[in-house]
Amino acid sequence: MVLVVCVATVVGVRAARGGAQPLFSTQCTQESAIAQLPIRRRLAQMMMVGVDARGPQGALAVVTSEQVGGIFLTGSATGLLSGNALWQVQDTAVVPLAVAVDDEGGRVQRIDALDGQLPSPRWMAANLRIEQVYELAVKRGSRLRARGVTIDFAPSVDVSSQPNNAVIGDRSFSSDPQTVTRYAGAFAQGLRAAGVLPVFKHFPGHGRAIGDSHRGVVSTPPLTELREVDLVPYRQLLDGRPAAVMVGHLDVPGLTEPGTPASISPAALALLRDRFRFTGMVLSDDLGAMAAITDRVDLPEAVRRSLTAGVDMALWVTTGRLTEVLDHLEQAVVEGSLPQARVNDAVAHVLATKAVDLCSAAHRTDRW
Repeated sequence: MVLVVCVATVVGVRAARGGAQPLFSTQCTQESAIAQLPIRRRLAQMMMVGVDARGPQGALAVVTSEQVGGIFLTGSATGLLSGNALWQVQDTAVVPLAVAVDDEGGRVQRIDALDGQLPSPRWMAANLRIEQVYELAVKRGSRLRARGVTIDFAPSVDVSSQPNNAVIGDRSFSSDPQTVTRYAGAFAQGLRAAGVLPVFKHFPGHGRAIGDSHRGVVSTPPLTELREVDLVPYRQLLDGRPAAVMVGHLDVPGLTEPGTPASISPAALALLRDRFRFTGMVLSDDLGAMAAITDRVDLPEAVRRSLTAGVDMALWVTTGRLTEVLDHLEQAVVEGSLPQARVNDAVAHVLATKAVDLCSAAHRTDRW
């Protein structure tokens, strides 16, 4: 609820400042308004690209040129998180940007140089009470939100007993699914209270998988086993409160087709939507720099396949091939391999996450 207020306020301020007229007539619905947008703008809303966090120049360029739906701050640089840099970037966006960081704690954190260290999830579960984890997440989330961040790719809900320095390792709260559920739930609720959207990952479960998706194929236990352990946190945490889910590049026996990781698998996305009845936004894991996907499919087609499968926002950590990707997606729409209905559904999820109502918000129509 806090995130909705924050994002809606951004839209309201922009409308008052720019004096623009609503993009659509008073008789419109969100569905019809989305369908009227140029197809390339719809596709761009489904992109989350990594930008250089040393300063605003790269982000400004990609938002100005293509009006992407989101940006992901890569690396450990903090220039884009300082002063009003991110707000400058937001001001160039027709629709407010989703601004994401990867700030789990421990080995994966991005603002420690500005706001101090965040302990690993495993350390939190071993040393802190649930209430303390909630308070820690509120504090961290408040600092992120004040800097302009709207999404944190955390918490990991992977269930793992791996050594601390393993692929997941201490990024997991515990080897016990109920402990993971309680602590990840507290962390997620703290982020929400601060106005930052939590992201549960890596669906359907990386914690007991064999392999490192950065280096090659990753195989999980069979789906029957995942249901008893790895999927337990999703069953309890996807309860209708604001959240997104990140799908991993995971081969799952009994679920995904051979050679098709979950991130581009219609069966995996159907499990999330139908079995868990998840209605929020779904993101892919990085499609551009992880061998579990790049060794199999080139980036433009990987993005196309992920979106066709049911992902709403495709993530990769550079901007260099954005034009190529959008060109490929436009052609896929023409050919029918990316149905317009799927595009419109994904855009609806993205806009709902950003609390954007095209029928009531004022937009600078000349820039669409």
